[in-house]
Amino acid sequence: MKKIKLSFDKFKDSDIKLNSSKSESNRLLIIKALSDKETIIKNLSNANDTILLKRLLESKDLVMWDAQDAGTSFRFLTSFLALTRDHVVLTGTERMKQRPIKILVEALNNLGAEILYLEEEGFPPIYVKKKINQINNKLTIPGDISSQYISSLLLIAPMLNKGVQINISEPFYSRPYVEMTLKLMKEFGIESVTDGSVIKIQNQDFIAGNYKVESDWSAASYWYSIMSTSNQIKNLSLLGLNKNSNQGDSIISKLMNKFGVKTEFNEEGILLSKCKIDNNEVELDFRDCPDLAQTILVVAAIHKVKLKISGVESLKIKETDRLLAMKKELLKIGCKFYEENNFWILDIRENEIDDNISFDTYNDHRMAMAFAPIASIKNIYINNPEVVVKSYPNYWEDLKKVGFIIT
Repeated sequence: MKKIKLSFDKFKDSDIKLNSSKSESNRLLIIKALSDKETIIKNLSNANDTILLKRLLESKDLVMWDAQDAGTSFRFLTSFLALTRDHVVLTGTERMKQRPIKILVEALNNLGAEILYLEEEGFPPIYVKKKINQINNKLTIPGDISSQYISSLLLIAPMLNKGVQINISEPFYSRPYVEMTLKLMKEFGIESVTDGSVIKIQNQDFIAGNYKVESDWSAASYWYSIMSTSNQIKNLSLLGLNKNSNQGDSIISKLMNKFGVKTEFNEEGILLSKCKIDNNEVELDFRDCPDLAQTILVVAAIHKVKLKISGVESLKIKETDRLLAMKKELLKIGCKFYEENNFWILDIRENEIDDNISFDTYNDHRMAMAFAPIASIKNIYINNPEVVVKSYPNYWEDLKKVGFIIT
């Protein structure tokens, strides 16, 4: 098993040019593939998921489409293939075959596609026998599942003769990701109407345009964590982030005020600095930003803050069951993490953190990057560190720039 030892030496003043947003990049690639107009995407993400999606969309006459472990790509491709292809198979890794797809498949079949399951019903791999011959334009989708199902349907909606009306049942989780999809589509001429939890898109054409992908706020969250936990780092610049961002994870700039990090916006991005931590107990709802939960859990554990969280149901069907994985790894630093009365509770850490703990990553990029900031205060090991290529390939190299030692 490959592992790295991670420690911190001395802070090296550095501006961090974050990787581009994977969320924006993947949506834009689908828009480009659907449009017959010139679509220029600048600053495309170098995340493995984005590279894979781009390669698949540019491939010709594929019968077998392998999305590997890329959940967003799999869901976006499900609708894309249902719109554009007959007789194709969409598959992925063994973990992908455990991640549900039934709600999206049923919605596409209701629109007029014929999609079959090749193994277990409700799960990949799937066989698109016939593309959509539209018979319906109204769908009802539960809002407490992955918002990627909704975004996947919205992306193809303008290409459908009758358009689409999606009624989203409350509670509506990860709404900012759906809003991101609609905003990016508007950049290329697509108008939509949102009334509460109902979204309508009529049949219309994409227009020509270009878009520069901004830096990734999810990636920025790990630097907030490092700023919060390190005693040596007083200021840090993160480049390419916008105050008026499409990304829901930009909420990290407000959430981390509770954990000692202040954010100042400037023309180049943001400047992080220290502020006082006044809380020893915090309650947070992650329904709009579930990808931030792991990062903040580790920060709370380090600072001995009791954390009560909700809105994290979708974490069970990610690259791993993230709630179970966090429960196991947080116990290594003396923190109990458990479910109680529809909340997940992180108890205050009572003991000191040991040196040289090894953290497992469960084939999950966010597990690796969430626990890495502990190296600001203790030497640690990260098992299978290569998982970061999924969303932030330069992560370990960027850590070296500010003074981390990796051996």
